[in-house]
Amino acid sequence: MDDGTISLIILGLTVAVFVWNRLPVDLVAVLSALSLWATGVLDFPGIIAGFGDPVVIFIASLFVVSEGIDSTGVTTWAGQTIVKYAGTQRTRLLVAVTALCALLTALITLNGAVAALLPLVVMLAVRIGEPPSRMLMPLTFAGSAGSLLMLTGTPVNIIVSEASSDAGAGAFPFFSFAVVGVPLVIGTIAISVFLGPRLLPAARPAHPPADLAGHAHTLDLHYALTDGFYRLRVRELSPLLGRGVADVDLTPYPGVQIVGAQDGNGVSRVSDALAVDDVLVVTGPSEEVGSLTIDSLLAVCMAPTPVDDLLTREAGVVEVVIPPRSSLVGETVFPGMHRAHDLVIIAVQRMAKDRGNQPTELAEGDALLVHGTWAALDELTRDRDVLLVDSPDLVRRQAVPWGSKASIAVAILAGMVVLLATGAVPPALAGLLAATAMVATRVVGPRQAYRAISWQIVVLIGALIPLSTAIQTSGGADRIADVIIDAVGPGRPYLLLLALFVLTATLGQVVSNTATVLIVAPIAVAAAQGTGTSVQPVLMLTAVAGAASLLTPISTPANMMIMNPAGYRFGDYWRLGLPVMLWWLLTALVIIPLVWPF
Repeated sequence: MDDGTISLIILGLTVAVFVWNRLPVDLVAVLSALSLWATGVLDFPGIIAGFGDPVVIFIASLFVVSEGIDSTGVTTWAGQTIVKYAGTQRTRLLVAVTALCALLTALITLNGAVAALLPLVVMLAVRIGEPPSRMLMPLTFAGSAGSLLMLTGTPVNIIVSEASSDAGAGAFPFFSFAVVGVPLVIGTIAISVFLGPRLLPAARPAHPPADLAGHAHTLDLHYALTDGFYRLRVRELSPLLGRGVADVDLTPYPGVQIVGAQDGNGVSRVSDALAVDDVLVVTGPSEEVGSLTIDSLLAVCMAPTPVDDLLTREAGVVEVVIPPRSSLVGETVFPGMHRAHDLVIIAVQRMAKDRGNQPTELAEGDALLVHGTWAALDELTRDRDVLLVDSPDLVRRQAVPWGSKASIAVAILAGMVVLLATGAVPPALAGLLAATAMVATRVVGPRQAYRAISWQIVVLIGALIPLSTAIQTSGGADRIADVIIDAVGPGRPYLLLLALFVLTATLGQVVSNTATVLIVAPIAVAAAQGTGTSVQPVLMLTAVAGAASLLTPISTPANMMIMNPAGYRFGDYWRLGLPVMLWWLLTALVIIPLVWPF
């Protein structure tokens, strides 16, 4: 049995296991690569070469760049800004959010754009009395169309561009995809506006995603943050030095109460004499607290914070719950108490009732409101003594638009786009430079960068590249191409495009669109060369068909992402997806030959 036959058998088994959908897709890809080695089609360096391919490096770097844009609140700012001007009329709002998703997808990929806009769109749908199901599928479909606006919109674009270069036709320029992408976006939005209400169900989610845009006001209502507290530091000449906390005379200051005291290291003081740099936590009228501060030579190191200032670019507030067996059980705390990592307790609740400013001995189930820098709050995710009600990272992304490093992140993204558009450096190097800049400027931390990369996609692409190579070099692609050529006949380039669209789009409904294009690209090149057709129109058609994963929820992570929040069923997707896909096919058949002649 020759290598071409073996590679096609492995291809068929790989597709079958993908469709079976019982094994992780990255594992299936690795097994296909190992099968090529076990059967002798490729040697060991050949089956691992994909992981060092520039395409894999470029895609991995884009995940880091995307994380920098999203985590600094740029996407939240863009969403809130466009909604501010779009108003609450359904059609205008739908056009605005879908157009925004298309643009964001071109910059930070479909999954990142949908993940960033999903809570916002659900909240807006509820606010205007529209079922989220009428807005979320148009959002995702517009994002899929937006992936064809720029080279960075999807790994599919990068794969076909690389295939075009390898075939000797040259890579696709950075903005060349927009020739097809712009009419796809416009048509997809138009179809969603006019046909969406008729074709989409009026379903509502059982468990909608959390809306944290008004997080500060929610906590204010829940904890009744009215009085506030002051942290007053004892200075060297203060008359309070040497006195116990209970001995401090507050009679001249009506309404002022001492909530608690701590030494310079954050340890509570009860009966010990006050020393330099100890902190008194007091509450009361601001005028009386001001008089105490002046008379006792104290320094204000923290004053009551307005609710609107609880969440800023530098600091935030989170709610934590004391779990069973926490080491904090039995510890006495009070509002204004300073904790490790520059965290300050703002309020304490027990059984949903606020404890006010009195000291509280913590018990299981108590809730604390904690204020501090975002970096300090992020450390709580690894603290086993507390349970976070909401992730600090999620709160920051939704509630703090245009964060402290947002301008830097946008500048880095713009620099990468310029490098890619001008072709000054190879795409992989441009992506690597941008990702490195994100980490070097601390827009994204090293751990955050590693978490941001979708390793499943990296492994999937790296492990499938050898299969794509084997199909091409062993003659397997030529055999499939011959079947397609025999079916459409010679001299019929439009029928060839139609056949490739049907093949790619059909496979893409049950298999990852990235995996689909890796498999189909060498077949498309072979079919083009076998019919004397130019490679570029065939590959651009493959990119369009690869992005047309619209008929099932399993075709893309973004489709799956919206299923539960919108209350969709499996069969809901094809109703709107089919007319959108037909528009894509028509657009591709009309525009692509005009721009890239046969």
